[in-house]
Amino acid sequence: MVVAWFAGGYLAGSVPFGWLIGRVRGVDIREHGSRNIGATNCGRVCGAPWGVLAFVLDVAKGFLPVFFAATYWAPMQAEAQGPRVANLLLVAVAIAPILGHVFPVWLRFRGGKAVATSLGVLAALPMLQWMALAAFGVWVMTVLLTRYVSVASSVAAVVFVCGYLVFESAKAWGDYLPVTVFVVVLVATVLVRHRSNYARLLRGEENRLWGAKKKKAREDADRPALDQDATIPLPRQPEPQSEKGTSRP
Repeated sequence: MVVAWFAGGYLAGSVPFGWLIGRVRGVDIREHGSRNIGATNCGRVCGAPWGVLAFVLDVAKGFLPVFFAATYWAPMQAEAQGPRVANLLLVAVAIAPILGHVFPVWLRFRGGKAVATSLGVLAALPMLQWMALAAFGVWVMTVLLTRYVSVASSVAAVVFVCGYLVFESAKAWGDYLPVTVFVVVLVATVLVRHRSNYARLLRGEENRLWGAKKKKAREDADRPALDQDATIPLPRQPEPQSEKGTSRP
């Protein structure tokens, strides 16, 4: 049964909504912007409303499979095998949509960073719902302050894992141990997946969600435009002096 739940979660998570929205709009978002299939790049390439739609759909594809498993399947496993085993099986299902987004079978296993999908997964787990909502609030505040989605995602991930370990310390190393391992590994993965964003931040080239463009783009904009159809004049070569026009002393 756990294999069926895992397969269903993976297939749901592997639906590349950002890429599909781009295709409907007549563009492949993997060839523009950050070349990511996530909601942020979808909004940057296709427009903000489409980015919001991609975000909602990415959250939903992580939330729904885990919610149904936690509501209808995990309680039966808890009665039969105990809470820790039930949480372990539930974590296995929770991993599936995230793996589906990061390694989608439909796009040759080249996906996105799975931040929105991870938010949906965490919001579906009963022991993590309140912390997931708090982390989303931190994400929104950080985006408004910095206008960097990568910074907001990283800050929210760190706040989430720290808040969970502090407020759920009584159960984190007991019945919730499989969930604790899952949360720590998930946050570490999110941070590692953003390493290219950190490099661009250090170079001053990271795209903001709105407002000022990255430094390289501003420098390119300041350069005079070249007309590719214009003919560039070549330096004039000196004409050879003819022997007829010369006179001997």
